Amino acid sequence: QVQLVESGGGLVQAGGSLTLACTASGSVFSINAMGWHRQAPGKQREMVATISYGGIPTYAASVKRRFTISKDNVKNTVYLQMNSLKPDDTGVYYCKVSSFAGKDYWGQGTQVTVSE
Repeated sequence: QVQLVESGGGLVQAGGSLTLACTASGSVFSINAMGWHRQAPGKQREMVATISYGGIPTYAASVKRRFTISKDNVKNTVYLQMNSLKPDDTGVYYCKVSSFAGKDYWGQGTQVTVSE
């Protein structure tokens, strides 16, 4: 089992920045990919960014060149640096990790609100 604890959400004005962090514990040796998803009110949850075991990032088109995903393997932590935030980025951001066995684990979510 893998447990995830997220931090870093909050309220920010449009154009501002936030950094999210997600720290994994438990069976961290089983972790393959790590990433972030988000869910806006009334919308489906969507992938924002992922980073592979080897450190290769993937981004949703809507956040490319604004968001950066990174990870610290020593701290078992994945980060999401969010710049030039827009009101459309508002939502609950969830950390997700996938194990080599194909099992997914989700964090509890952290609220990000971007005001006009």
